This record gives sequence, C-alpha cells and structure tokens, in this order.
Amino acid sequence: MDRIKVEGGARLQGRVSISGAKNGALPSMAAALLAQGRFRLARVPSLMDVITMQKLLKRLGATCEYRTGEGVMEVEARQLTSVEAPYDLVRTMRASILVLGPLVARCGEAVVSLPGGCAIGSRPVDFHIEGLRRLGAAIELSDGYIRARTQGLKGARVVFPIPSVTGTENLLMAAVLAQGETVFENAACEPEVTDLARLLRAMGARIEGEGTTTIRVQGVSSLKAVDWEVVPDRIETGTFALAAAMTGGELVIERCRPEHVTALLDKVRAAGATVEEHEGSVRVLGNGRPRAVDVTTDPYPGFPTDLQAQFMAWMAVAEGSSIVAERVFQQRFIHVSELRRMGADISVSGSQAVVRGVPALQGAEVMATDLRASASLVLAGLIAKGATVVHRVYHLDRGYERMVDKLRAVGARIDRLK
Repeated sequence: MDRIKVEGGARLQGRVSISGAKNGALPSMAAALLAQGRFRLARVPSLMDVITMQKLLKRLGATCEYRTGEGVMEVEARQLTSVEAPYDLVRTMRASILVLGPLVARCGEAVVSLPGGCAIGSRPVDFHIEGLRRLGAAIELSDGYIRARTQGLKGARVVFPIPSVTGTENLLMAAVLAQGETVFENAACEPEVTDLARLLRAMGARIEGEGTTTIRVQGVSSLKAVDWEVVPDRIETGTFALAAAMTGGELVIERCRPEHVTALLDKVRAAGATVEEHEGSVRVLGNGRPRAVDVTTDPYPGFPTDLQAQFMAWMAVAEGSSIVAERVFQQRFIHVSELRRMGADISVSGSQAVVRGVPALQGAEVMATDLRASASLVLAGLIAKGATVVHRVYHLDRGYERMVDKLRAVGARIDRLK
C-alpha cells in the first residue's frame, strides 16, 4: 500500500493549476444517462472515484471513453442494458447513488446498492428515497438494495429536512423528465449543484432558482447530449490556499473560482495571511505564525466541512486557541488523534474541538482515515519538523488529482512511496 513522505520546512512558491471538481464530474457523468446522444465532458479529473463511476456507467450499458491525459470523457448511453448498480462498485463510493434518479426517470426502474464511502458519520439516503416517492416511484429496500419502479414520474413539492447535495442532485435529475412542475425547498446551494442545473438546462431541461434554496423544474419529454466543462474544484483551491499560508509561501492558484471559497479565504485573511482575488485566480501569501481563528462548518455558502481538517492543521500552530465546530457530519474529527501524534494540542467534546496552538509540529508516522483527513496530514507534514509519513493514501486518490506532483512542483519536499 502506498505512503506519502513529507519533509517539513519547505516554503511553497510558484503557480498551481486547479483540476475539475470530483463532486462536479460525478453528477455530470450520471446526467449522461438521461439522453441518448454522445456527451463530451472536459476537465474531468483523473481520480479513483471517477474511474469507479466510469465502470458503473459501463456496467449499465453506456460506452464510456476516458482520455486521462486530456481530461476528456465521452459518454454515450444510447441503449442501456442494465438498471442495476451492484454492491461491488457502489460500496467504495457514495456518489454511485447519483445513478438512481436518472435510471428511474429514463427507464422507469432502478436497483441500486446502498452506498459506502468515507467513514465520517451518517449520511442517510432517506432524502433520495422519500423524494422519489413524492415524485411517484414505488420504493422497496431489501437485501441491501434500493429497488425503485414507476409508470411515470410526476411533479411534486419536495422539502429537504436539511440541505443535501447528492439528494438535491439526484432528485433534480429525476424531476427533469417528470410530468408537470416540481418544486424543491431547502435545496442545497453548493456550486456543484448549480453547475449540474446549468448542465441539465443546456441539455434542454427547464430549471429555475439554482443557487438558492428553492428550485423549480418544469418536466420535459426528452433531453439532448451536450459538450460540458466540469466546474473547478473549490476544495482543492482551498487546500492549496492553506498550503501557501501554512508554509509562509506564495502561491498563485490558477483556473479556479475564488468566489466559491469566500468563507475559507475570509478565515485565511483573519488568521494573518495575504489574499488577493482575481478573475479565475487567487494569490495567497503566508505571513508567519497565524492568529487563532474560530470556524464553524455549514452548508454552502458557509465554511466547507471538506476544508475543516486542513484548517485545523493550520490552527494547531496558531498563536492562541481556536474552536472548530462541525455542524455537517458527526464523525469528522477522526484526524484529531493523528494530529496529536504530531504534537498538536486538541481536545474534542461532541461536535466541537478546542485547538490550542503549539509553536511547532513534529514529523511522525500517521494514518489517513478519510479523504480530507489525508490532505490535512499532508499539510501538517509540510510545516512539521522532520519527516512525516502518511499511510493509507488511497483515500487521497479519491479526491485530489496528482497532489504530490503539484506540491513538488512548487517546492514541497514530498514523495510517494510504493
């Protein structure tokens, strides 16, 4: 199993280009199931989750050609031969649930395994199931599978108990082919949801209100295939912004959307780093030891839960104490024990962590527990004294494209060990 070794103390400097978002690519690939033509998706990141979704689309009968060097994926779902998303593919990636809505909408049935993914707490699929029932699908749960069937979806009012990104995306893809009007209330506002809505509209869907908590959909009878570019990865953008600030470096982060990480950049400024936002890029300059800053994760446009672990690694060496409150997932402090191995002073009580800044972290052997925890440990290694070895980095491969190569190119002393 691969490991990543980081020698701390290097100052990052230069330019880094942001990849397309995993959480933008996966729903875009699922949306290809809604039309019979040939899709061309650009800026698709080369990640394990993308490869898993490619395998799943092929299992359903779609042709799926991925040119990783170009970041281009062509998908054609002219004739689907299966409506089953099996456990062996779904167990490794929660986003596999995104084929449920398109399959029910187009084929009238779907059999999808209950999903797996990172161990960061309960992320129930109740919202997906109840929403499809509201749209007229009969749902049965048996043998670890969701079995959905309908004679035709019909528009309805769907209220999410809490904003759900995959729930909103899944039901949005179902509603575009439903008869009549569907109104989603308390919908997720994340940029990836907005991007999917725009893709569906380019395909011929009638959608209004994306980016707000109320989305209206007027069902249409069919959709067409289009060319589309995946939205930039805002979590990768935030991770590199933190890497620059943490190392006292200077990075120009290109091909990104700074407006998608406003909550993070505001906290980076508050901690003492210099941030300059431009059209399609952001410059971050670290200015020594940070000031302690409190953060509370929230659905977009709040502080992203997917950047909480990385920000905590920075606060571990801040002047003073900070409070990190996690309001999205129950078990997203698993990385704390590993940061403690590096000398961090962090105590956790329920959904809140108190981070008491120490002068420096010490390199150590640590274990990645989920995707974003992996990134936080790599960042901690960049500023630790000595060497840090991060084990189980397959988690990192699920969400960051060529992270080691990109960090090395801007001055990090980092290697991937087989």
